[in-house]
Amino acid sequence: MRELNVAVVQMSPQLSKMEDNVGAMSQFVTRIATEQPVDVIVFPELSVTGYEGGGRFAQMAQRVPGAVTNILGQRASEFGVYILIGMAIKEDVETVLYNGAVLIAPDGEVAGQYRKVHLPAEERLVFRPGYQIKPFETEIGTLGVMVGWDLAFPEVARSLMLSGAEIILLPAAWQTKDADMWRTLLVARAYENDIFIAAANRVGEEPSYDFAGQSAVLSPGGSVTAALEEPEEGYVVVRMDLDEVRHRREESQVMLARQPAAYRSIVRKY
Repeated sequence: MRELNVAVVQMSPQLSKMEDNVGAMSQFVTRIATEQPVDVIVFPELSVTGYEGGGRFAQMAQRVPGAVTNILGQRASEFGVYILIGMAIKEDVETVLYNGAVLIAPDGEVAGQYRKVHLPAEERLVFRPGYQIKPFETEIGTLGVMVGWDLAFPEVARSLMLSGAEIILLPAAWQTKDADMWRTLLVARAYENDIFIAAANRVGEEPSYDFAGQSAVLSPGGSVTAALEEPEEGYVVVRMDLDEVRHRREESQVMLARQPAAYRSIVRKY
């Protein structure tokens, strides 16, 4: 068996209070890692800054590596865990910003980063869309990452699956009004790709938003293994057997039954 323990953190980042948010994330890592064995800890989307930053993201976005990854890299190194951070990423050109996720390895170094591909209208005013979807090869398995609204686009999870991902890590900031759709799409993506999903959705309120929480871990086939039902801060840790991915795919034949030649219109612009 190839087993790993994955934690999803449900937290309420405070808008623009980066120092407080990074401190809270550091405390979560310490608490989780000292209470039980853990290999990966997933934080929500834009957990470093809060979501509704608008023009302030130009000042709050961070380079990678940078101050935020260095601080949380110390925790990763101290406890020997992977940490996935939802954060605003700044390129060398000051005006180029991305809504992204950064994976920090157990040695404290950056193992990879993903830039959210599908941006809602309000995010397109601030961020550029990412353009690359590929998983990270790590010593604990092949980890796919997507962020927030990417969940609504089946092409993202399918691309990660076809590229070898065994688990998808999902930092998110889905709203309470969309909670039913959040749950439905999590099940659909896990089922149609026979893949583990570890989804960390934030809670709390900002001026225009009320966030749903309902963070969850799903197994290949779409069963919910664990979930945080209440809209409050907390976390869950789930032990996964990655060999279950192969067994499930052999049983369902989802990859063999595909007919790519019939799907050519999917990649056309409307």
